[in-house]
Amino acid sequence: MNREVKEQILSKIKEYGRIYIFRHMRPDGDCLGGSKGLKAIIKESFPEKEVYIIDNQSSEYLAFLGEDDGEVPDEAYADSLAIVVDTSDMDRISNQKFKLCKEVIKIDHHIDHTPYGDISWVEDWRSSLCEMIVDFYDTFSDELKLNREAALYLYTGMVTDSGRFRYSGVSGMTMRLAGLLLDKGIDTETLYANLYLDDWDNYKFKAYLYETMERTENGVAYLYIDRATQEKYNLSFENASASVSSMDGIKGCICWLAFIENPSGDGSIRVRLRSRFMAVNTLAEQYNGGGHANASGATVYSREEMNELIGKADAMVKEYKENNEGWL
Repeated sequence: MNREVKEQILSKIKEYGRIYIFRHMRPDGDCLGGSKGLKAIIKESFPEKEVYIIDNQSSEYLAFLGEDDGEVPDEAYADSLAIVVDTSDMDRISNQKFKLCKEVIKIDHHIDHTPYGDISWVEDWRSSLCEMIVDFYDTFSDELKLNREAALYLYTGMVTDSGRFRYSGVSGMTMRLAGLLLDKGIDTETLYANLYLDDWDNYKFKAYLYETMERTENGVAYLYIDRATQEKYNLSFENASASVSSMDGIKGCICWLAFIENPSGDGSIRVRLRSRFMAVNTLAEQYNGGGHANASGATVYSREEMNELIGKADAMVKEYKENNEGWL
């Protein structure tokens, strides 16, 4: 599947002595796991190569995956290869110094609205970027090496971006590739403990959420978390953003939204949009965002804009329910 473009990517990896891997702002499990997993595969397969991930953004709940590399001078990017992962739009690349590299490769599983790169491998039907990276390894397993460390990174991304293999993008191929990683001896008990155990404050916060979340007339569940609430419950911005998952099991609510005030004080409100059956990425695109059909992100800058987005989501749900059967 797409073997020709994968062969081009492998050829470029072999050609360059120095490779930088880039990713999107506010990296999630798939983005971090995919970038670190790809780096580990390249280093294990070609020990003589220099491979770096230089990024000033991370996620607290994924700190167990380890730190990235330190800064290098700008001239060190010259005559090097850039591989950008999990990022559909160049403006969302966290480290914009990818532009200093000689060539750019894009590997992504989001809808390709803004193509870029000298080589672009995009498969928007994949459940995760990490699934693509494992497929890349599997395609050239006679040449590439994948150790337990790389398997852990990649399995982390597959688990988190697929909703523990529950989302619609999961296929038989997804499970077969995940099995390949498990065969490397991943300690899943420790992994799941790192991913899913919660602090006491977070349990109290969830109780607060269940008390304060609201629902529109047609079944859009939503919540708003301001800076004061984040401080009260000792929440990181990422933990507050993860609250969107607390609404994913409400019967009749096929769309749910979390609005999180940015603690930086810049006036922005992060929006996380999720859905069953009905696509929400087109709505996210109207508000400085985008993503997958059933999992997208956006940004608004006032309560008025937030209420407008909720109103549009409610209208979308109303139309969907009136014209479709089988939703729950």
